Amino acid sequence: MKEYEAIVIGGGPAGLTAGLYLSRYGLNTLLLERGLFGGQIVNAGRVDNYPGFPGGVSGMELGQLMHDQASKFGLKFETAEVNGVKNKTESFEVATDDEAYKAGVVVIASGSNYRKLGLEDEGRLMGRGVSYCATCDGFLFRNMDVAVVGGGDTAVTDAIELSQHARRVYVIHRRDQLRASQVVQRSAMSNDKIKFVWNSVVAKLEGEEKLSKVVIKDVKSGSASGLEVSGVFVAIGLIPNSDPFRGFIELDEAGNIPTDEMMRTALPGVFAAGDIRSNSARQVAAAVGDGAVAAKSAFSYLKGG
Repeated sequence: MKEYEAIVIGGGPAGLTAGLYLSRYGLNTLLLERGLFGGQIVNAGRVDNYPGFPGGVSGMELGQLMHDQASKFGLKFETAEVNGVKNKTESFEVATDDEAYKAGVVVIASGSNYRKLGLEDEGRLMGRGVSYCATCDGFLFRNMDVAVVGGGDTAVTDAIELSQHARRVYVIHRRDQLRASQVVQRSAMSNDKIKFVWNSVVAKLEGEEKLSKVVIKDVKSGSASGLEVSGVFVAIGLIPNSDPFRGFIELDEAGNIPTDEMMRTALPGVFAAGDIRSNSARQVAAAVGDGAVAAKSAFSYLKGG
């Protein structure tokens, strides 16, 4: 079994930052990532709200730059699916499909996945009109008609955000009332650019090179109609990548990992950062901050601080 001083699970902005800091602290650190290094950010065609890039940067490039910088300071990488962690005497054992690793501290930065509509052309049109992040992509739809799917705080807040760019914002919700907080609802209801499409779901996405129309189905009558929009923003929730940690670490009702302000979990020696932790801001800049704090806490723990 390979031994390290620290293991980071997840190669998104939070994990890469934690790995960078831990390596700079001089710790023998391994980062495990099951997919592309950069996490969800690699799906963003353009990132304009990350400090230091006034001209914007593609998500793929930003993820690669973070990876390269962490590598420069000695962070080791393995592409592997983590399927469990065990608490051993004075150490932790991280198991993957191929082998197990041992470490004194673990930083969980496994992130979350956007809950998708599950429609046939959703993957093909992702980044071509289909988006899961209004903050990331809203500016691309200036003076265009767009739709938001969902009725919670995230969906309605996204609609308000998009109204600053788009000509018209349709909020498509399967019920006849929103789940969002009253303050957020009032703000959206008073916005002339926002129109609500009640008791409806998106049944189909249409478009060749990019999205041009969504087909909406009325859940009560079953009737279908077309809505011509250039973009659709899906805001129906996130699925935390926490299954491998059930029974090992405390999770909240949504499956996220509770932490304190120093990214410490209820289990000494285990830290969480980024989208996987409870109350995450789910922004790249916030994830980077989480990763830095988690690394500092992990280093202090190892050194008895």
